[in-house]
Parts: sequence; C-alpha cells; structure tokens
Amino acid sequence: MSDVVAIKSLVGKNKILKQEIAKVIIGQEEVIDQVLLSIYTGGHSLLIGVPGLAKTLMVNTIASALGLGFKRIQFTPDLMPSDILGSEVLDQNRNFKFIKGPIFSNIILADEINRTPPKTQAALLEAMQERAVTIAGSQYKLDRPYFVLATQNPIEQEGTYPLPEAQLDRFMFAIELKYPSIAEEIQVVKETTSDAKPTIKSLFTPQEILDIQHLVRRIPVPDNVVEYAVKLVNSTRPNQPEASDFVKQFVDWGAGPRASQNLILAAKANAALNEKFSPDIEDVKSVSIGILRHRIIKNYKAEAEGISEEDIIRKLL
Repeated sequence: MSDVVAIKSLVGKNKILKQEIAKVIIGQEEVIDQVLLSIYTGGHSLLIGVPGLAKTLMVNTIASALGLGFKRIQFTPDLMPSDILGSEVLDQNRNFKFIKGPIFSNIILADEINRTPPKTQAALLEAMQERAVTIAGSQYKLDRPYFVLATQNPIEQEGTYPLPEAQLDRFMFAIELKYPSIAEEIQVVKETTSDAKPTIKSLFTPQEILDIQHLVRRIPVPDNVVEYAVKLVNSTRPNQPEASDFVKQFVDWGAGPRASQNLILAAKANAALNEKFSPDIEDVKSVSIGILRHRIIKNYKAEAEGISEEDIIRKLL
C-alpha cells in the first residue's frame, strides 16, 4: 500500500474510531484528538484535570477501540517501583521467576502520578523513554505500541511530588481537561444513569498502530515548516539573544529541543488526519499549545499578572 493510500485509509478509520469513542465519551473532542495524535506518533501524554472528568473511562475506551491492552496504575505515596515494574520471586523449584507488573501493557493510565515519590516516578519515566525495564540485571522489553497517559490533579497539592521539568519533558502533550458544557453534562447524566451499555468495536490491531507510527515518520516536511517549529521553540527561551522582551519579562525557562521534534511529529500526524500529505505551518500552530504548555516555566511576575503558559504561547505564534 502506498503512503498516499495509507493516509486516506487512516483518515477514514480515524473518523470511525472517534465515532466509536463518542458512544461512551461525550464531548472532550480536543482532548481525544491530542491523545490520538500522541498514539499515532508514539508519544506520551500528561492529562491535567480535576477528578471525575472520565479520564480512566476515556483511556479505557480508546484502548478498546484501538484493540490495545490497557492497565491502570493508581499512584500513591507508598507505591514502590516494583509495584509497577514487577519483581522476581522464588518459584516452587527454588528458581527466580519474573512476575510482570502492570506496566506491561500497551496503554498505561498512570493516575495521579504526582502523588508518588520521585523514585517510583523515575521508574515509570525510564520505562517510557527506553520502552524496556531492567530488573535484577535483566532487561525486559515492553509491549509495542506503548503509550503512557499520566494524570495530575491540579486542586490538591498537599502530599504531592511535582514532576521535575526534565521528566515533564518526556511527555509529548500536556492536555488540559476542562469541565463539560451544561448540554454535555446533561447528556452524560442521562447516559450514565441508564441501564444501557454501549459496546465498543476494536478497529485496529497493535501492528496497524505501529504501521501508522512508521507512516507518520515517513511524511515529508518542508524546510520552512521545520524552521518555523525550531524558531518557535527558540523564541520561548529568555536567555537567547532573539528572545522578545515579553519572554524575557515573564519566562524563567523555555522549551528544549525535544519540543521541536515533537512539534514536527505532531504536525505530521495532524496533517495526515486532515488528509494532507505534508504538514504546513498551520499544523505546527494547531499542536503547539499542548506540546509547549508544560515546557515553559513562567516566573513570579507572570503569576502575579495572571499570565498563563497558554497566553505566552499564543503571543509567540
């Protein structure tokens, strides 16, 4: 199958996929789009939102519709790395046997990742980066495709261990989950308080998802689009000579090179889903907020004046 045909096929299947997801998840189209972009590009996502907005249900539904395995890990202050990675135990023949932890699945929901100590966070983030875990000197490959959706609760900050910036950078997208509209919430209440349970069809196989990830990487990108993405990321860095006065005034730290890579990858996938065979600057702009939001560290002056990361990014676009 040629790449042109493959992109057209992806567009069609993605529409059907979103219809399947919409059987269970009402609204949140933008969130679902960004999660799917992450999956199609082999990235990971951080979901920031208050409890009760169907994060677990959303990920479970997406996993079912994609035909992928799904595991949920509830992060707590006493969670140990072995609780998520697995551990070696003595079997009846007195031989060590590795028991896989919940991290061995295609899609992992790391719920409230900022509630667990840095040691356990690091174990997950290493697995995200390497797509493998090392236990007692032996390396175990994780299932492919592999996607981590971590959630953070922005309300309760007591007893939390915020992710360091270097670890936040491992996430392709930081997605803000907002409350549904009144009309959407009415529909949610009607559907969740009835006895009907929609069935979700599996539309993909794990191999098809991997093929899509390779397809996205093969999409050509014009030099001017790459240059725009790199300059956009560069413009977030206050210590650069090209930085604007606005950035110097309100930003402590800007995005690193991984942001440029992610912008291009996400722009490629976004272009493909819009049946374009090469991304343009608009594709970069459309994915920029989710990719840059968690990579820009604003200063106290920005906090005092109520300037958000989104405001800073929009100013730079």
